[in-house]
Amino acid sequence: MNVSRIGQDVHMLQNDLRARADELLRKLAGEHAQLRDDQWLAIEALVAHNRRALVVQRTGWGKSAVYFISAKLLRASGRGPTVIVSPLLALMRNQVAAAQRADVVAATINSGNITEWSAIHERIAGGEIDVLLVSPERLNNPDFRDQVLPHLARDAGLVVVDEAHCVSDWGHDFRPDYRRIRTLLTELEPNTPVLATTATANDRVVTDVAAQLGVGGDDETLILRGGLDRESLHLSVLNVGGGARRAAWVAQHLNDLPGSGIVYTLTVSAAEDLAALLTDQGHSVAAYTGKTDTAEREQLESDLLNNEVKALIATSALGMGFDKPDLGFVLHVGAPSSPISYYQHIGRAGRSAQRAEVILLPAAEDRDIWRYFASVAFPPEESVKSVLAALRTDRALSTPALEPLVDLGRSRLEMVLKVLDVDGAVKRVKGGWISTGAEWTYDYERYGRLSEARDSEQRAMLDYAELKTCRMVFLRRQLDDPLLGTNPAPCGRCDNCGGARFSATISDSTTAATDARLSRPGVTLAPRKQWPTGMRSLGVALSGKIHTGAEQGRAIGRLTDLGWGQRLRTLLQQPDGPVDEDVVSAAVEVLKAWNWGQRPSAVLAMPHHTHPILTETLAQRLAQVGKLDFLGVLPRRANHPVANAHNSAYRVAALHESWEPPHVAETGPILLVDATTDTGWTFTVAAHSLRQAGAPAVLPFAIASVS
Repeated sequence: MNVSRIGQDVHMLQNDLRARADELLRKLAGEHAQLRDDQWLAIEALVAHNRRALVVQRTGWGKSAVYFISAKLLRASGRGPTVIVSPLLALMRNQVAAAQRADVVAATINSGNITEWSAIHERIAGGEIDVLLVSPERLNNPDFRDQVLPHLARDAGLVVVDEAHCVSDWGHDFRPDYRRIRTLLTELEPNTPVLATTATANDRVVTDVAAQLGVGGDDETLILRGGLDRESLHLSVLNVGGGARRAAWVAQHLNDLPGSGIVYTLTVSAAEDLAALLTDQGHSVAAYTGKTDTAEREQLESDLLNNEVKALIATSALGMGFDKPDLGFVLHVGAPSSPISYYQHIGRAGRSAQRAEVILLPAAEDRDIWRYFASVAFPPEESVKSVLAALRTDRALSTPALEPLVDLGRSRLEMVLKVLDVDGAVKRVKGGWISTGAEWTYDYERYGRLSEARDSEQRAMLDYAELKTCRMVFLRRQLDDPLLGTNPAPCGRCDNCGGARFSATISDSTTAATDARLSRPGVTLAPRKQWPTGMRSLGVALSGKIHTGAEQGRAIGRLTDLGWGQRLRTLLQQPDGPVDEDVVSAAVEVLKAWNWGQRPSAVLAMPHHTHPILTETLAQRLAQVGKLDFLGVLPRRANHPVANAHNSAYRVAALHESWEPPHVAETGPILLVDATTDTGWTFTVAAHSLRQAGAPAVLPFAIASVS
């Protein structure tokens, strides 16, 4: 055997593979593009050696080039299609467009293209697809899991887990569905290469991702981890104050920012309020949130890509994978609760630009929002065990059918089911969920660690906002950047290194205009139209459409509003007491603008659990100002507990027949006043009781809407 000749042949094959990889990169990224050393190392490991690899590289480094080039090279050698598990629709759309530039035939299966699923399945079976992008949620769809996934696992030429930090409990964007990828990997044919990629992972997350995906545990795995410094990013923090002042700063300075960009907010209502404010003041912006329709999202993404808007005012729904190389700025009106999440957001900016501005406008109220999101994290043990107790092994229960049997809201119930599914205690089947009968224990240690990690990350974000040293070094240290070193040099670009570039001052005219717009009270409260399913199982004879409920209502504002939010939170944090005249004035202004069909003739106060005096005195004042009959406080039945359930069915059952309606048969429409409203069920069930007692209509009014 001529060892020298074999070595020459291997070298020639490697050179040929590299040449083809370079050619594909030029199709993807332009004629002058060149593969980075680590890009080539990853491609060679996957294509030539069928290895598993974990690539942790900064946003814009070119991770998608690695898997598209590898997919095309593997396909050319006769291997099956590449399966890419991808988390967001925006990311999928960008990836499909990128694949086409390299002559890669790509398709996606996700919640936004249901009508195309059957045709895509046929194309996969016919060998027409080079790359299939799949949302993690699809991996456990019964039809897909049982009919499509086994064939993909058998025939896949490469499996890619994009945004792999979602696998990790420690990651800022953990998704239980991602844990199912482990099942897919165990069913792959031997020597099937696997690639996991992410830009936002510290040491903890890298270790956990490696364990979850079965990579990183042996010497055969390639881990490529690069530096996270982004020379185009210029970081700044401006403490302009809370409430409306942050909105006013954006209104005054938005046009000072380069190009087009993204303005992130922490809540949907803040995004909508800020977008409306900026639009009123002549800025070309639009809101982009989890409530935005799929088709509208695509159009908004296109508008931003084509610089047809100055900015999208977005929640984290516009995050991972959105790719606009020349994005000029990322501005946060409110700090994310994690430096890792913050770095992921700002990584959208300046990918191919020499300079991009990254600005954070923090305020004390951010912490209230962090606390709220923490409060709806994984439920306590007794709630989880109630789900297991309600499920059977012989008959499936849908999520709506399961809701009346457990005291969990829909979103938290779905999270519990997904975690239990991943842990093997339940299984999703056609028609819903069944118990597997497997023993399951609540992992106190795991959830305790997660809580501690969350608290630590929140403290780090507070430190970032008050930092006097280099901001980029701080973020790189939070992400355990392997190239940072023990004594890193300052970036020279952030406000602490190079001096402030933006003033925190706001003109009096902008402040006044913003205050006027955001101080305008009035939020619509949509009426509940359908009773929860399964009420009879709780002993309550309510079902179907609601014919004796509340009319459309109003509130002064939401606790998350940019304008009224801070004032309402402050009001409700104070001890109970008589209503202030400014609250009365705001309520009167809302009532004046209320275009009701028939004016109320009486006012009735709800017995609020924490602010009964505030509620009753407001109802009295509204009756006095409007010359309406004051009916007092809706009496609660003796020994009936206050309803505090989280689940709709349980809440309605707790509220049902809990009041003694006064004599209302002779009255006209009733204005029903409460301090707060959240789900709307308290107003709905109270209105039902009043309608049953003879009230012709019930008009709900609250000081604050919680959500």
